[in-house]
Amino acid sequence: MNTEKSGEASAKSSLRRELLAARALLTKEDAVRAAAVLADAALHLPELADARTVAAYVSVGREPGTRVLLEALRGRGVRVLLPVLLTDNDLDWAVYEGPERLLPAGRGLLEPDGPPLGPAAVLDADTVLLPGLAVDGAGMRLGRGGGSYDRVLARLTAAGAHPSLVALLYDDEVVARVPSEPHDHPVDAVVTPAGARRFVNPL
Repeated sequence: MNTEKSGEASAKSSLRRELLAARALLTKEDAVRAAAVLADAALHLPELADARTVAAYVSVGREPGTRVLLEALRGRGVRVLLPVLLTDNDLDWAVYEGPERLLPAGRGLLEPDGPPLGPAAVLDADTVLLPGLAVDGAGMRLGRGGGSYDRVLARLTAAGAHPSLVALLYDDEVVARVPSEPHDHPVDAVVTPAGARRFVNPL
């Protein structure tokens, strides 16, 4: 079992390197164009169209862009929560009040300057947008390996909360298989510039 777990972890690391290398080849123009198309595709998703509170994140570097989407959600009157990274890698949350209210934080991140609401604030979300590097046909998501969102997902499970979990990716990051470990959670849907795909996950 330990050997199998080690093998999956190693496979995750290898896939992460491959996907990050592919993202690094994107030009700024590629990323900007993809962000606009991604936002349009995401806004048509019922999980976002009907949401009153969305836990999201600010994209950085060559991540699939979220800033157009954040503004569109706020413009609809949606309460958007953004993560605030804590020293132990857990996530606190604060309300998004616009791009001018974002401050540079550790690891190149941008965080809202409003008062922190506590890690449990994510329990109020109707939909949680998850960063990641890949999703497979079963909805298994590959994160960056920091563990922050593993804690968020564990917190939701422990509280019996079931928001829609949606990953935002580039088209070629929907892959045949993502290596998974027991603590990994499948997402309910993935949105790429090409559109949305849903997964049927057992409760």
